Amino acid sequence: MRRIIVATSRLLITLSALLATTPAMAQQEQSQEALTPYILPDAGPFLPRDLGDENNAAIAAWIGSAHADNASEAFRHWDDEGEIAPACSVCHSGAGFRSFHGLDGSAPGLPQSPIPTGGVVDCATCHANGLAEVKAVTLPSGVAHPVQGVEAACVTCHQGRSAGADVEKAIADGAPDTVNAELRFINPHYKTAAATWLGGYGKAGYHYEGKAYSGRFFHARPVATCVSCHDPHGLEVKTESCTTCHEGEGPRAFRIRKQSYDGAGNTAQGIRTDIANNAELLLRTLQDYSAEVAGVGLLYDGHSYPYFFTDANGDGVADTGDNGRPVNYASWTPRSLRAAYNWKLVTADPGIYAHNPHYALELLYDAIEDLNAPLGRDTAAMGLLR
Repeated sequence: MRRIIVATSRLLITLSALLATTPAMAQQEQSQEALTPYILPDAGPFLPRDLGDENNAAIAAWIGSAHADNASEAFRHWDDEGEIAPACSVCHSGAGFRSFHGLDGSAPGLPQSPIPTGGVVDCATCHANGLAEVKAVTLPSGVAHPVQGVEAACVTCHQGRSAGADVEKAIADGAPDTVNAELRFINPHYKTAAATWLGGYGKAGYHYEGKAYSGRFFHARPVATCVSCHDPHGLEVKTESCTTCHEGEGPRAFRIRKQSYDGAGNTAQGIRTDIANNAELLLRTLQDYSAEVAGVGLLYDGHSYPYFFTDANGDGVADTGDNGRPVNYASWTPRSLRAAYNWKLVTADPGIYAHNPHYALELLYDAIEDLNAPLGRDTAAMGLLR
């Protein structure tokens, strides 16, 4: 598969037809000095009438999905540099993905050089010749998970970039409540659905000593892969299959058991709410611990990396440095770092309530219980369930 830059009127008109743009829009695009690059097949160009209704429907669904959104931060983050670092390009560029798996004729592994910006998760990412030959994907934990077909693409890019082992290595044998100025927040990354779906087997989370964790979350057959639940082109959840076994108005209302995990006693709400409430409780507990035990307050801002910032005076506003920017939190202890990592892992997967609710609840409960110990709080009295 080769990279083709749409740079001629003929290809531009063809692409416009595929994207269902208006003639006025096509004319405007033709007048632009710099055209947006797209990945196209070796053969072609193709007109919609040549593709058939099924393929046209698939293309239309893909165009409306996040995988094709070339205006999103996921694909525009590197615009200033004009190139994407090899490690990032694997999931933020179709060309990088194909290079990583050797689908472009190169040796499998990280691309040897940065990938130009402008690409998206295109058709050839998931339909590349040779993808079906990828039999396993190695997770950040080191676990080599066997895959079949397009599942290789899903697991490659939704596994996160860190694992509990990274946290364990960072905190080593340090005293749990002693601030270590060398510790930094470890980010599991974003949209970690494959990592959370595999649960304790995939070892994405930090596993507390002496605790057992649920493994891969198996649904009833035929729900066994990512595309069992998600439309492979539009990415929407195919909810019609859910109601075969579950009661409630959509996945967010489904429960795994008729018992309350967040101590509220409300079993009419979906398990998503229990997980969200326990995640909120964990963040509050982490903030209390940081202020009372570590001695320096902590704030979270999900729009600014590295997300956790210093609030030394406890006024609810991040401290700022001489440069006017918020001060990164640097008063981590082993106990707070592992709790923050698990909290971020759970909240980084907005669909974790469906991907692996058991694993999510276990990680949250154990982190809350661990932080409660030096705070002198009784976790059992909170009515939480693991």
